[in-house]
Amino acid sequence: MKAKLALAELRDRLGPGKVFTGGEALEGVVTDATRIAGCPDGVVFPETAADVREVVAACHRHRVPLVPRGGGVGYSGGAVAASGGIVLSFVRMSRILEIDPASFLAVVEPGVLTATLQDEVSRRGLFYPPDPASRLESTIGGNVAENAGGPRCFKYGVTGNYVLKLEGFLMNGAPFAFGTRTLKNVAGYDLKSLLVGSEGTLAVVTRITLRLLPKPESTVLFRLDFASLAAGTEFVVKAAHSGLDPAGLEFMDRSSLEAAARFLGVPLAPEVQALVLMELDGSATEVAERAGRCREILAEGGVLRWTEATDPAEQDALWRLRRSLSEAVATLRPRKINEDVVVPLGKVPEAVTGIRRIAAAADLLVVMFGHLGDGNIHTNLLVDPADAAEMARAEAALPEIFSLVLSLGGSITGEHGVGLAKKPFMPLQFSPQELDLFRRIKGVFDPDGLLNPGKIC
Repeated sequence: MKAKLALAELRDRLGPGKVFTGGEALEGVVTDATRIAGCPDGVVFPETAADVREVVAACHRHRVPLVPRGGGVGYSGGAVAASGGIVLSFVRMSRILEIDPASFLAVVEPGVLTATLQDEVSRRGLFYPPDPASRLESTIGGNVAENAGGPRCFKYGVTGNYVLKLEGFLMNGAPFAFGTRTLKNVAGYDLKSLLVGSEGTLAVVTRITLRLLPKPESTVLFRLDFASLAAGTEFVVKAAHSGLDPAGLEFMDRSSLEAAARFLGVPLAPEVQALVLMELDGSATEVAERAGRCREILAEGGVLRWTEATDPAEQDALWRLRRSLSEAVATLRPRKINEDVVVPLGKVPEAVTGIRRIAAAADLLVVMFGHLGDGNIHTNLLVDPADAAEMARAEAALPEIFSLVLSLGGSITGEHGVGLAKKPFMPLQFSPQELDLFRRIKGVFDPDGLLNPGKIC
């Protein structure tokens, strides 16, 4: 009843074209990439910060849960309305408000697609490095909420490294502006960074100021085939210590290579057990020097074969296997449980071996790939939801996988976030005191527990 009152009030204030309680609009915000289904009472599509203020005020006044939502492509259930209430979809707040080349910054609304921003700044000789695989569908607001990463994390870091300022509303309706337009700012507590990765549980963001970099003049991409993932990891460690400074380091294990090769209809040599894609970028002189050093390292042995590409079309061809993985893996079984565990680089082979062992013991199909430079292993358990026994084995295997990763000094999530999917496993990584502190911080920002309730802790 409270949600109905709030939605009726918002329809009067915002107009019927922004407020929906059924049909395709509501069906489109029920779930995300996890397929976890929520139960939203309605969805609002704000077009301005003033619209957002009205929604926040109505939800606060009627004590209705409010769930901010970006592109809805997350793998944590973070944008799912598990407790009902109103979904606040930012797809219409998709304007790039400012690009300032002199100050190397951009100001955007939360619904701007990641790829759209990257393309716009690139035309101005600028560069926005965070590059999640969902860049064509994910929004900057969603990236901030999850502190998204991507292939370039090894050199450039994650979304949070580029957020300068966040503006929006607290759940009590008070406006906020955390951060500045400057690179350096050490005055007071860093509330801006506290919001990054908070999954919309602390505040509603309506404007984001981002740091940009000069666009790299040149890039070269190496495809490296190895007889084992351990050999690939050894090469990456050696390359890192040799000053190659890779922009991206992606790996695919044998299971993911087989899936991609089958999907694309291309041959795969039996001796190739792992593939590494290494991208170097910078000035033309720097890239030429580092590419030459890379060839010297490759000549020392350890790699089965390698290919080098400088032409964009050639690079796209090399990336094709990696980019096809999501579709390829999805064809193997009706559902994939997509985990994004992360371990220190030197522990990647041990983690992969251990995860394979756990999957084999549970009679589960597992496919692994990810960001080798930062140890982020996308672990896909392929299952059939109609097979209750298989689903039970998968559910039992997850805490074993997380415990293994934590024992190696890692984390249960590297870039997908906690949301609903990882919430049950938070006690594996955090002490009761830490979880209590999380809840107390949540209580300061949102004492009534209305913002994206039931997530993280």
